[in-house]
Amino acid sequence: MKRFIKAGASVTMIDQRPDRAGVAPARRRVTPPGGRLHTTPPWWFAAPAMVLFAFVVLLPSARGVYYAFTDWDGLNPVYSLVGLDNFTAMVRDPDAVQAIWHTLLIAVAITIIQNGLGLVLALGVNSTIKSRNVLRVFLFAPAVVTPIVTAYLWRNLLGPDGAVNSLLGAVGLASWQQDWLGDPGLALWSIVGVIVWQFAGYSMVIFLAGLQSVPKEIYEAADIDGAGPVRRFWSVIRPLLAPAFTINLMLSIIGGIKLFDQVYALTGGGPGHATDTLSTLIYKDAFTLGEFGYSIALAVVLTIIVAIASTGQYVVLSRNERAAS
Repeated sequence: MKRFIKAGASVTMIDQRPDRAGVAPARRRVTPPGGRLHTTPPWWFAAPAMVLFAFVVLLPSARGVYYAFTDWDGLNPVYSLVGLDNFTAMVRDPDAVQAIWHTLLIAVAITIIQNGLGLVLALGVNSTIKSRNVLRVFLFAPAVVTPIVTAYLWRNLLGPDGAVNSLLGAVGLASWQQDWLGDPGLALWSIVGVIVWQFAGYSMVIFLAGLQSVPKEIYEAADIDGAGPVRRFWSVIRPLLAPAFTINLMLSIIGGIKLFDQVYALTGGGPGHATDTLSTLIYKDAFTLGEFGYSIALAVVLTIIVAIASTGQYVVLSRNERAAS
């Protein structure tokens, strides 16, 4: 029996009659006269989404880049091109330079501390303790709360008369009481602590998924070879967690560079400019000072930093992931 299936120009013929040995011949695919099978869906299926994306994202972004080279104040329809003046002013502006430094410092600190703590928590709840499921819920719960709500909560807790200082005084550590968000030397690290507290459980879940995908036979083989816990993690488990490391590090570094809501809710960039990041400085210059052209130039620099950091990190981590596999 022969059956012909026509899909476009392709034809498949199946001959199910057995040969003399009683074995049916293999399936044969007949190439159409044009010599090419049409298996790729037409590009115009994606055309509506591409047009919408261009209208909503690409065109406003291109328009914004254009405004970065003007002196537009956000309201006056009359403005003039100033070339690279906004970017040169940024280099001479100590607040902008300090904001870039704060942005990079927060991103690196969050990436290291959050992922280190998340990995430790994942290793802990991946054990056979009876309360591991309850611990997973409690440790992940802060990541579910809206960041702005978490920031306002911790602003009250870290205030001069907040619960943190009250608790330190109650346990006899009154000398440790600080103005956590009002001290320029502590405010930035207090913000880092709040973000790590909220999202360490998120990193934990990703690492935990990687740990649970490791076959038990690998653990048993490492035990038979006499590998201790540290040696087993470093030589056996760590290479298998390369995809989890890639995801967590990418999310942490990009989220840290773009950080805005927690910083603005906790300190507003203060005291002074001690905790200003690029995102908070963009907001202040645009909506407080009316310097839209300058603020968009800052936004362009922020976009470039995110692109360089994410691309470089992806290349390095992907290479390490391929080497580990």
